[in-house]
Parts: sequence; C-alpha cells; structure tokens
Amino acid sequence: MTVRVTEEPFDPGAEIAAFNTAHGHAGALATFTGYCRAATAGRPVGTLYIEQYPGFTQREIQRLADDVSRQLGTLDLLVVHRVGAIRPGEAIVLVAAMAAHRAEAFDAVRLLMDYLKTDAPLWKKESGPDGDRWIEPTAHDHARRAKAGEKV
Repeated sequence: MTVRVTEEPFDPGAEIAAFNTAHGHAGALATFTGYCRAATAGRPVGTLYIEQYPGFTQREIQRLADDVSRQLGTLDLLVVHRVGAIRPGEAIVLVAAMAAHRAEAFDAVRLLMDYLKTDAPLWKKESGPDGDRWIEPTAHDHARRAKAGEKV
C-alpha cells in the first residue's frame, strides 16, 4: 500500500501504470482522479490551496487506507494527494485499488474518496478574482460517506 502527500504535480497515468504491477490474484483495478476545477458554482478559481500538518496528514490518510483495505479485502491501494498551490486542470488526488473482484475495487475507491473528503486532515481554500473562500465538506458529503460505510 502506498500513500504519498506531495506538493509536486503528478501524472495520474504514470502513477497508475507504475501501480499496475503483477498481482497474481488481482482481477480488478479501479481508479479515481480528482482535478482542480476552473470554477465553482460559477465563481472562477485561480488557485486551490490545500494545507496539511506535515507527517500527521500522511499518517492519517494511511490509517484511513488501511481501514478501507481491511474492510473490503483489497490486495493493494494507492493514494497520491497534492497539497500546496494547485492550478485549474492539475490533478489533486488519485486513488487506485487492486482487488480480486471489481465490486471490491470500486467500493474501496469510493469509500476511500469519501473518507478523504470528510475525514482527512486537509484544509482547502479557493482563491479567485473576488477573494478567498474556505471549502468545507457538505452535509451531502458526510451523508454519502456514512451511507458508503454502512455498505461495507
């Protein structure tokens, strides 16, 4: 299992290709990549800033990934998460799951993304021409995570 928190841009395709190594029992690989939008609710975004507690954030994301892997029996997980200044069009997060079957791979990616959205110690702020705005998980985000957690 690999968890990496980085300020450097990354290439999701290259990360997936490197992750997709021989797993004799893997029958499925599911992935999700999240990108920085150019606008949120009609408001232009110039830069997305993601803050973290160095070390602690990576350990907590690792804990979340370990929990998802235990719940769903994945063979391997990959998480790459950007922090710092991110421009529209750049990848923010990549989650990939190897599993024996597709259902476990899809469920692992979905659940881990829901945990990252609601539970990971990351603080997000969008900056645009009309100022800065902190981004918080919505009630819908929390409800989706709670519902996903009930299924596993």
